[in-house]
Amino acid sequence: MPTPAAGGAGVRRGRAPGTAQQGSRLQPTPCARCCRYCAQAGAGLPAPSPPLSGCRDRAHGQGRAAPWPCTARRSTASPTRAIIASFSNLFNMVVEVPRWTNAKMEIATKEPLNPIKQDVKDGKLRYVANIFPHKGYIWNYGALPQTWEDPHQKDKGTDCCGDNDPIDVCEIGSKIFSRGEVIHVKILGILALIDEGETDWKLIAINVNDPEASKIHDIDDVKKYKPGYLEATLDWFRHYKVPEGKPENKFAFNGEFKNKAFALEVIKSTHECWKALLMKKCDRGTINCTNVQIRDSPFRCTEEEARSLVELVPTSLHKESNEEEQVWHFLDK
Repeated sequence: MPTPAAGGAGVRRGRAPGTAQQGSRLQPTPCARCCRYCAQAGAGLPAPSPPLSGCRDRAHGQGRAAPWPCTARRSTASPTRAIIASFSNLFNMVVEVPRWTNAKMEIATKEPLNPIKQDVKDGKLRYVANIFPHKGYIWNYGALPQTWEDPHQKDKGTDCCGDNDPIDVCEIGSKIFSRGEVIHVKILGILALIDEGETDWKLIAINVNDPEASKIHDIDDVKKYKPGYLEATLDWFRHYKVPEGKPENKFAFNGEFKNKAFALEVIKSTHECWKALLMKKCDRGTINCTNVQIRDSPFRCTEEEARSLVELVPTSLHKESNEEEQVWHFLDK
């Protein structure tokens, strides 16, 4: 999953796709949308010059080719150093879904370089339903690179194994970000969703450059300065699958949002799982761990190989309209 590498399991986008934690000088991708230029930047490769003009979001399918796991630097130093430094609560978040949008975009962990793509079920592109009063996703939604919720490891707090993905992040700041951007966030707390018997952690975070970031430091500050937001978040995750005919989701800890200290421990634990994954010390299943930045990883490839993979990414600019994005669902609660 989160391989730090230019072209693979760990690089997300931006020059150096995202290291899970602080210390990096990572810049947002030159283009907030999807094209071969972005894909190469996301893979940690030199971008073509000049970037393609007129690039747009790849509405269906191909989000930018930016590997999910990656270190924000291209050095030979241990990729773990950035995440385990505890003196600063600063992490890189990869934005998969901008706030108020419906397309269910996510890191394709089974594909080389882990591009961001729209999820497909039964041959159809997936969209999150609008459940009154919520329009699409109610935060900038994404993932924390260099983390992995191990499906073979049971969490002591939730008594369920991981969901085989990086940790999800709900960014609650005021700005709407573009798909594929890598942003610096402060971790504020965490919610333990139990999704079909699997632990699916949801980090609550805020962009460090948000106007309110200087006064929001922990989960209680969210309750104070953004009253109702956590309640809406719990409601959203509880009901978002109901329009599909599924039951309401459940939560560990009775739906309690845990604080920052608890969240940082979860991040640390899932980062250790990620390291084992990249070093082939555990069962990776169908996850593609190809990367160019983890020096000792058996999945490491050359920049030339990564570039070749990026060149194979189609550049469809067509966007179909989807009726589901305009439909509203009203539930008895």
